[in-house]
Amino acid sequence: MNLDKSTKRIAKKVKNGFQGYPQISLAYYGQSTELANKVVVEFISEAGAPPQIQTFSSDMDAKKDETIQTTLLKVIERANAKTVLEAEGISIDNA
Repeated sequence: MNLDKSTKRIAKKVKNGFQGYPQISLAYYGQSTELANKVVVEFISEAGAPPQIQTFSSDMDAKKDETIQTTLLKVIERANAKTVLEAEGISIDNA
């Protein structure tokens, strides 16, 4: 799947807001607010359940990495996520 399709499909799911569980949250991190080289995915199966966390890294901008964006979409679809949340902007990664 190409980058444009993946990002549009993810954005559409984010735009729907909270629709219940299962829920997936996406947060982008980088050395600056200009370039995200890491994305953290949190999966919550039901209210009160502990989150399962998975991290994807890239040498380039993770938001423009076709492999990462396609993988995120597949994770969302396979989890049958009713809600997809995305943190606004890029947070500074202090790790």
